[in-house]
Amino acid sequence: MAKVIVFFAHPRPHRSEVNLPLFETARSIKEVTTVDLYADYPDFSIDIDREQDRLRAHDVVVFQHPLYWYSAPAIMKEWQDLVLEHGFAYGHAGKALHGKVFLNAVTTGAKPDAYSQTGMNHAELRSLLGPFEKTADLCGMRYLAPFALFGAGRALEENRFEAHRLAYEKLLNALVRDQLDLAKAAAAPVLPDDLDAFLLAGETV
Repeated sequence: MAKVIVFFAHPRPHRSEVNLPLFETARSIKEVTTVDLYADYPDFSIDIDREQDRLRAHDVVVFQHPLYWYSAPAIMKEWQDLVLEHGFAYGHAGKALHGKVFLNAVTTGAKPDAYSQTGMNHAELRSLLGPFEKTADLCGMRYLAPFALFGAGRALEENRFEAHRLAYEKLLNALVRDQLDLAKAAAAPVLPDDLDAFLLAGETV
């Protein structure tokens, strides 16, 4: 069993139609540790020692957040700037995160075709999240493809949300039980709602 932690960042969760329910889904899995960064640190005074201890204690790190300007809400950047210190997360003596798994669970405003070389953003989602992937590389972590809900603002009215929520639950359970094919998940551009092809042979979640 792997120890999974989900760091959630949404500055206005009371207005969230999809991110908050997704976070509540993560909270419902007893083997998953969940952290609401804005709730824990409303004044952005992040407890570095506490957060580093959380990282040491877990094998899989998930950043759950809406995509804000091709990145994450501000507190998640502040968290990275303060917590991922030289000598802890990187550098000659910074080996605390080596071998851990990292991924982004994101929601986007635009639909999938916007995230392509010929689409509105002229880039795939994974390449836009490149700073997170390079951070994982620097820290010796294994970066998996992002798990994304595209066109999140219309997911409820288009009856797409529940399938994605169930897929998130399945993904987290697969990570807890070491049933996700990490090599395949690391090579993909995105992780789909239909995760069966990413489960280890013979495994079901």
